[in-house]
Amino acid sequence: MGGFAEYDLSEDGDGGNVLALSGPYLVSTVGAIDQDLRALDGPIARIDLADVTEIDTVGAWIACSLAREHEAEISGASERAERLMDALKGTGSEEQIAAPRLPVWERVPTVMGEKIYAARRGIYGVVGFLGALLLSMGSLIRHPRRFRWLALVRQLELVGVSALPIIGLMSFLIGVVIAQQGAVQLAQFGAETLTVNLVGRITLRELGVLMTAIMVAGRSGSAFAAQIGTMRLTEEVDAMQTIGISPMEALVIPRVMAAVLMMPLLGFYAAGVAIVGGAVVGQFMLGIPFWTFLTRIQDVVPIYDLWVGLLKAPVFGLIVALAGCYHGMQVKGNSEEVGRRTTMAVVTGIFAVIVIDAFFAVFFTKIGWG
Repeated sequence: MGGFAEYDLSEDGDGGNVLALSGPYLVSTVGAIDQDLRALDGPIARIDLADVTEIDTVGAWIACSLAREHEAEISGASERAERLMDALKGTGSEEQIAAPRLPVWERVPTVMGEKIYAARRGIYGVVGFLGALLLSMGSLIRHPRRFRWLALVRQLELVGVSALPIIGLMSFLIGVVIAQQGAVQLAQFGAETLTVNLVGRITLRELGVLMTAIMVAGRSGSAFAAQIGTMRLTEEVDAMQTIGISPMEALVIPRVMAAVLMMPLLGFYAAGVAIVGGAVVGQFMLGIPFWTFLTRIQDVVPIYDLWVGLLKAPVFGLIVALAGCYHGMQVKGNSEEVGRRTTMAVVTGIFAVIVIDAFFAVFFTKIGWG
């Protein structure tokens, strides 16, 4: 015997197999034969430990596992081995370690109930946050010198001016797609000229402001949540409260006002660029001169379509800014929460914008602006 753990499988006089372990059975030596021991088929009637020179908890656990697996008895164990194996009794339980899982007909309603309860809690939180925002705005109206004009101008630049290139490109391509696809379908009825009506009304009334709101939610709403969330995580918000500065006045109100003020301008800009994209398609695909297309827009698009888009825009801006600032203020615990809340801000903002847009569509149709 050397410094390595060894084993030997032989037959005893009674016709059963005997597994004789020898050498040091320690955590540092059993690794070389662990797989071989697990691969033994058996049957094994007895495990002999008489030639084991040293043993620790790992070696005792191997002996117990083999005995339990092959229903074998252990013989020749030293006093130390006996003591270690007695301590390991009951550790080989075959109990399932996976968490219990309800059947699907119980699990699905349970998860749906939890989601609905979480949504209700979220609605309560947003309504409370809106109330706190209104109270802070009332306080600023009474004390206008506390208003942070520089912060508002900075947010106007970030939300509005910096977004012009990407919103312009997106809107131009949307106008191109609407005009091209609409012309293909209308050509089946010989009504290609109605492409002007399609592009003008759908961009001014719906897609201009809606796609702008989605873009602002992904661009500025996520930035609001990440910025305020990081400040919450680094305790800057707590520090502001400690020195007497209201986080609602310093962080939330400038961002909300910037989104509300810039959304009508961005929506009108997006609709105008989309119409230009449609005019480009009309020039090169439909034979409609570029300036004729733009002039025709004034004749076929009723003025209330423009007002519908402009009236919806500030509401969408308020929703997007509220979602971003609210979820940013809810960050706590660790940096993973910042990413989670930022994602929630974008998703809830876009979802709320689409839902409110559906209500606006019904409302304006009812009042005759359909």
